[in-house]
Amino acid sequence: MLPPPGSKHQIVQIPYHQRWQIYHRLQELNIPCCCGEDGCLQVKVNNWIAAILLRSTVIQFTASRRSLIDWLERCWQL
Repeated sequence: MLPPPGSKHQIVQIPYHQRWQIYHRLQELNIPCCCGEDGCLQVKVNNWIAAILLRSTVIQFTASRRSLIDWLERCWQL
């Protein structure tokens, strides 16, 4: 499920204990993904909505509590 050679793709390091949480959430969002034998999480992003959902999901599970609170406060101010 790796992208073909020459295609543009991004590799992101995600702590092992969070990969399965992110994997399950992406499955709920119907975003194609799989965890390889080497432990890497591979995600197929077909459109901009999937890209935004992927980014949001990764941040949700990897950001600190303080940064999530700051982000929420900025949203409320806007």
